Amino acid sequence: MKRVFRITGCIVATMLFAGNITAQNGGIDAKLLQELKESYVPQGADKALQNVMLSNPVNTLALSNDNKKEMNTYFSNSVDSKGITDQESSGRCWLFTGMNVMRAKMIAEQKLGAFEFSQVYSFFWDQLEKSNLFLQGIIDTRKRTFDDRTVEWLFKNPLSDGGTFTGVSDLVSKYGIVPKGVMPETHTSNKTASFNSLLQRKLREFGLRLRQASEDGAKEKELQDMKKEQLKTVYKMLVKVYGVPPTEFTWAPTDANGKLREEPQKYTPKSFYEKYIGWDLQNNYVMLMNDPTRPYWKSYEIEFDRHVYDGHNWLYVNLPLEEIKQMAIASIKDSVMMYFSCDVGKYLDSKRGLLDIANYDYENLFGTTFGMNKRERIMTFDSGSSHAMTLKAVDLDKDGKPVKWQVENSWGASSGFKGTIIMTDEWFNEYMFRLVVDKKYVPAKVLDVLKEKPTKLPAWDPMFTPEE
Repeated sequence: MKRVFRITGCIVATMLFAGNITAQNGGIDAKLLQELKESYVPQGADKALQNVMLSNPVNTLALSNDNKKEMNTYFSNSVDSKGITDQESSGRCWLFTGMNVMRAKMIAEQKLGAFEFSQVYSFFWDQLEKSNLFLQGIIDTRKRTFDDRTVEWLFKNPLSDGGTFTGVSDLVSKYGIVPKGVMPETHTSNKTASFNSLLQRKLREFGLRLRQASEDGAKEKELQDMKKEQLKTVYKMLVKVYGVPPTEFTWAPTDANGKLREEPQKYTPKSFYEKYIGWDLQNNYVMLMNDPTRPYWKSYEIEFDRHVYDGHNWLYVNLPLEEIKQMAIASIKDSVMMYFSCDVGKYLDSKRGLLDIANYDYENLFGTTFGMNKRERIMTFDSGSSHAMTLKAVDLDKDGKPVKWQVENSWGASSGFKGTIIMTDEWFNEYMFRLVVDKKYVPAKVLDVLKEKPTKLPAWDPMFTPEE
């Protein structure tokens, strides 16, 4: 009875409201509402289309028949790869992508068969470090009011499972890396949402306690002691769902036939990283961005856009697309994959694994245009970097101009085109955002930009958005 009464009351209230519409200036009044209703009265084909649209997904109906011709999968330049990874239901694309860059080179140098690094090993430290980043941020801002924008941002974003290449760099430099067999995936590492929500809630509670203690007169030393005890709780929670990170393990490389290439040896995560990777990720790579809302040929740093408190903020050089493309082509020609991120959800035909602005004809389906350019889409929060993948191939025409690109994804081997996604150069122009390139492919004029003091951007800048 109670439920029925509430529904009936709601219906009555709705009927009364609909029958007596009034509005202040700027609202929708009865006259405007009538004009809106009269502006579209579907007839004939429009009525039939509306009936179809009421029962089918928009992307199914908008999929362009003109663009469904056989996809050209040839690439003039491509980096070899073995095995497609799968981040499953998690936001760890940034981690898989960074590791895929490293593993491709390790496989080639060591002549290995299919091989993966342990993503959960690095992710464990990522979540612990981000927890500390949040808690220390709360201590650092404890004198500010609760409605201060940085304090508000911290409580809204205590941690996530998304990230950037800077996080990969800081984490593997500090904690090393291990093979996947040494610390395999868990249920929660593959499906992070539920636990991530609980950990966020706990961190917000800890943040409140730190601020309350500060208001009650606690000094820096007392707050640091509190944070230490809080991190012990976080560590315990992480161990229960991700396992205990190994401090030592035995491993030997195997070839494509599964034969040992050398005798098993003992390693620590750091010694393993130093022997088989050994790259200076922090100093040998340059992060590039194409953000037309800001001046090109300048560097930018985003506050709190890091994974480790004593690590590095995301620092990038903003460049025109053509400059970025030339570095990408040089790297691919030298068989070196790159960390790449984009707005993957725009115009993706997931069945074919094709990113093409001609994939969907939304204009004719809805009888309107969608006319914002890249700069306008960023300004209005309509577009931004959402997903990281590994750039591995480019198809060049006879003049050396790119026609299409290919990325190795981390959505499993059955997704897209054999686990990869092909993108047209036109799509690349509109929705590519970030690329990480080895310095040896970066011209001196770009490196010179990094010698200048970067422009500092706040944590809530649109470009902060971590890839997932």
